[in-house]
Amino acid sequence: MKHPLQARRTPGRWALLSLLAATWWLAAPPAAAQDPAAGAPGAQPEPPPAAPAAPPAAAPQADSSAPVDGAPPPQADSPPPVDGAPPLQADGAPAADGAGAGAPPSSAGGAAPDAGQRAERGPARRDRPGATSSRAAPSKKRRGDINPCMTPDPGWGVYDRWSRAPSMGQMIMPHRGGVTKRGGFDVIIHFHGHEALRKEFVKTADGAVLVGIDLGIGSGAYSSAFSAPYVFENLLDSIERAVAKKTGKKKVYIRKLGLSAWSAGYGAIEQILRQKAGKRVDALVLLDSLHAGYADEQQHKLKVAQLEPFIAFARRAAAGEAFMFMSHSSILPPGYASTAETANFIVQQLRGKPRGSSRRDVLGLEMIQRYDRGDFHLRGYTGDDKPDHCAHLGLMADVVRVHLKPRWKTPQGRR
Repeated sequence: MKHPLQARRTPGRWALLSLLAATWWLAAPPAAAQDPAAGAPGAQPEPPPAAPAAPPAAAPQADSSAPVDGAPPPQADSPPPVDGAPPLQADGAPAADGAGAGAPPSSAGGAAPDAGQRAERGPARRDRPGATSSRAAPSKKRRGDINPCMTPDPGWGVYDRWSRAPSMGQMIMPHRGGVTKRGGFDVIIHFHGHEALRKEFVKTADGAVLVGIDLGIGSGAYSSAFSAPYVFENLLDSIERAVAKKTGKKKVYIRKLGLSAWSAGYGAIEQILRQKAGKRVDALVLLDSLHAGYADEQQHKLKVAQLEPFIAFARRAAAGEAFMFMSHSSILPPGYASTAETANFIVQQLRGKPRGSSRRDVLGLEMIQRYDRGDFHLRGYTGDDKPDHCAHLGLMADVVRVHLKPRWKTPQGRR
C-alpha cells in the first residue's frame, strides 16, 4: 500500500486522518530533549541569563607609611640620591628608598588621590611576589636588636651641642680644651648623615672638632656645592673664627684636617681634593661612599678620571704621608660602579690585592676582605640592603680610636 502522501486519488476521510497523524509524529521532538516544565500549566517562562555581576571594587591598599603593629610612622620622605644611596634625616632616620615607602605625593592640584584612585593602583611593592623592602626591620639575631639606621644616642661626651657657626653645615667642639697653647686644633669635616655619624664620633673622640654637612639629594648636590674653590676655603676660615670665639683666643688655626663621607658625600671630597686647599687634608675616611660612572658598562670599565683624586691620595697614604680608610658593602647599584668595584680598583692601582677575611664587625657587618699598606686601609663587607649600608657609619668610632687619635695626638677636651 502506498503512503498517503503518494496517493493519486482524492484522499478520503481516513486518508486525511492518516496524513495528519504522520505529520505530528515526524514533527514531535524526542522525549529526552523535552523540558518537563516547559509545558506545565501555569509555569512562568524562564528569565534570560543575567549579565555577569561586576566584581566588587578592590579595597585600597594600605598605605605603607602607616604604622605596623603599633610602630611609629616613618619620617618625612626625601628623594633618594642619584647614586642609589639613601640619605639620612637629621635624626639619623633613613629617608624613603623611592619605592613608594612613604606617603604618596599629592596630585598637581595639591589634593591627595581619593580611595577610588588608590584602588586602581597596583599592589604595594612589599606585596608583590619576590619584592623586598629596604625598610624591613633588621634581624634581631644579626643586629643585636639595633637598627643601624637609627642607633641609640650615646650622648655628647665632652662636646657641646650643634652650632651653626660655620659658613656651611654645623659643628661640635669640646666645652673646654681641644686646642694647643699656640691655638692649633684638629677638625674632621663629614659629608652626609651628620647626626648619625655624631653618635659614633663622640664614643671615642674627645678633642677634635666635628663639622657635619648634609646637602640632600645625591652626590651631584655635593659636587656642585664645592666645585668653586672659595667655598671650601671660606668654610675653613669660618671654622677657625668659630673656634676663636669659643675659646677666647685671638689666633687659632687648623692643625690637622680630615675629610669623611658616607654614601653620596664623596661628591664633595672629589672636588676638594682637586683644589689647592685639598693639599691640607691629612686624613680621608670613606664609609661605603665611593662610586664612579662606567666608560663601558658592559665591560664594567670605570671612568678613571673621576677616581684620580682618590687614587693620588691612596698613594700618599700607602707611603705614610697621609691616612686613608675606606669601606665597601656588597650593594650593586644600577648603571654605575659599586663601592666594592671602586675600592678594588684603587687597590689595584697600589699594585696590591685584598686578602680574604672572616670577621664579625660593628652593627652586624660581616667582613669578607681587607687590604693594608702603610696608612692605607680597606675593609670589605657583605650586605646589600639599607641597614647594611647604614652600618658602615658605625665604623667611625674605631677609625677615630685606632687610627686618628694616635696619629694626630689631639689635645684633650673636657666638660
